Amino acid sequence: MSKLIDKGKTVFMNTYAQFPLVIDRGEGVYVFDNNGNKYLDFVAGIAVNSLGYKNDKLEKELTMQLSKLTHCSNLYWNEPAIEAAELLVESSKLDKVFFSNSGAEAVEGAMKLARKYAKKYLGKNKIEIITMKNSFHGRTYGAVTATGQTKYQKGLDPLLPGITYCDFNNIESLKNAINDNTCAVLLEPIQGEGGIKPANKQYLKDVRKICDDNNLVLIFDEVQCGVGRTGEMFAYMLYDVKPDIVALAKGLGAGVPIGAVIANEKVAEGFCPGDHATTFGGNPLVCTAAKVVLQELNKGNILNNVREQGKYLRKKLNEIKDKYDFVSDVRGHGLMLGIECSIPVKEIIAKCIEKGLLLVGSGTNVIRFVPPLVISSEEIVEGISIIGEVLDEII
Repeated sequence: MSKLIDKGKTVFMNTYAQFPLVIDRGEGVYVFDNNGNKYLDFVAGIAVNSLGYKNDKLEKELTMQLSKLTHCSNLYWNEPAIEAAELLVESSKLDKVFFSNSGAEAVEGAMKLARKYAKKYLGKNKIEIITMKNSFHGRTYGAVTATGQTKYQKGLDPLLPGITYCDFNNIESLKNAINDNTCAVLLEPIQGEGGIKPANKQYLKDVRKICDDNNLVLIFDEVQCGVGRTGEMFAYMLYDVKPDIVALAKGLGAGVPIGAVIANEKVAEGFCPGDHATTFGGNPLVCTAAKVVLQELNKGNILNNVREQGKYLRKKLNEIKDKYDFVSDVRGHGLMLGIECSIPVKEIIAKCIEKGLLLVGSGTNVIRFVPPLVISSEEIVEGISIIGEVLDEII
């Protein structure tokens, strides 16, 4: 393993602080390194591998599509893309879809659509987008500008103009940020990289009303919290608040890279041919994966499992909170949960890996729990047991 990692360090740019693991294969909710060591995976590719590993239907459908066609230009139609888009429209109760390659691209597409729509129908001065402090929207220039955390923007000045930040879960802060040039509000219903911080229900309802009253486009970034992660198909369904645009990715392809922008009919009119495009977005291979994920979620069994196991995981995490005084909070929805600690979590995560459990941090001293949506209560018990062993050793 060490020789392979050394080789990797010689050929890759130094952009990741990686753990010394070479992941070789996966099965169910477990992954194996190239030495054969087994790990229970509570990371799932950071909320990506929604169906776990070696899902029979996903493998079968992708293999079949590989034998037919992996890519064709968006100059033409392809059936998997149409079928996946139809499932997204039916599930979201929105109207139009654009497929991208990643979450950052989905956010970029959503921001472009909002500006195009506003300038086309509401006035050429309508260019400013309000985003939230502590948010994370991606690493491309537009998305990282929209991100309300300076640590991700360091060394990238000047950032793009037309972005204003306000306090999350603070309706007065939003009201004060709106001006005559505002065209849209962009937020995450649950801030993922910001420490697993959910929006308050009344806050989102008030945001929706403010957007309606001021003719603003409401964009939800559900790249991490969407596609069944919360126990609903989309996180906004937890809040009974429907946005005008939703950006998706991560779990949509269950490991295959795909993103999507979904919009209502009115706002979707902001785009016309030539306004936005992507070479690989919506190709038949990735859309086959998205189709399988959406079909599996629409059956209801997996969403029910997310609700059931999410409650169980929260219960076990609260037991940890009650036992260890340095665990100060448990928060999130479904299988997107976090525990906040008053001590650095890097050592906890590293020791859990040594004992066969993969975890990932979020924000400041928060451990994030985003396992595959098919996880069982027995596997949760296994993971919690490892965490308990590690915490006992640390104290």
